[in-house]
Amino acid sequence: MAALDLHEQEQVDAFKAWWKGNSKGMLWMLALVLGGFAVMQGWQSYKANQALGAATLFAELAKQVDSKDPKRINDAAAAVVDNYGSSAYAPRASLLAALANIQAKDTARAKTQLQWVIDHAGEEGLKNVARLNLASVLLDEKNYVEALKLLDAHHPDSFAGLYADLKGDVLSAQGKAEEARAAYQQALEKTDAKSTYRNLVQMKLDALGGKK
Repeated sequence: MAALDLHEQEQVDAFKAWWKGNSKGMLWMLALVLGGFAVMQGWQSYKANQALGAATLFAELAKQVDSKDPKRINDAAAAVVDNYGSSAYAPRASLLAALANIQAKDTARAKTQLQWVIDHAGEEGLKNVARLNLASVLLDEKNYVEALKLLDAHHPDSFAGLYADLKGDVLSAQGKAEEARAAYQQALEKTDAKSTYRNLVQMKLDALGGKK
């Protein structure tokens, strides 16, 4: 590898210092950060700096999540989204903030953040997590029509059990027992036989008079 110039060496040293102070709870980010933080030229170097900046702000968000203070969490999440909206960290930040706002009963803000994840996340898994959470909020608001629209969206088979279970909840809330029963049955069929989550679905099915 070619010798590092002064600017590049400073970047490497800064990264080392940052990692020493923020490594706890950050191991899952390692591949992304190290993959982007390489000594490159031009655009690749720019992307490395972006990844490091986004990771640093996301680390701050992680600290604020522990504080359970919605304002701090929202401010930290907004810093990630506003400055690094195209990064992989942005939808994760918006999702974390949305969950904090749901707990704080600020569902209006949570819905906006969840919709942002659905519209902007590059990873289907994140889109589906956001979609399920948004449908759950709409269920609580008795907005059954919009909740079902979200749950009818295309999704991978790995999420089929969760979608079917929540769809059963919406249908049950509407008083559509037969349709809810069918949804819960599908949820059971799509959920791993070893998963304890099946117990919850089975309880709902039993309450409707469903068969095991």
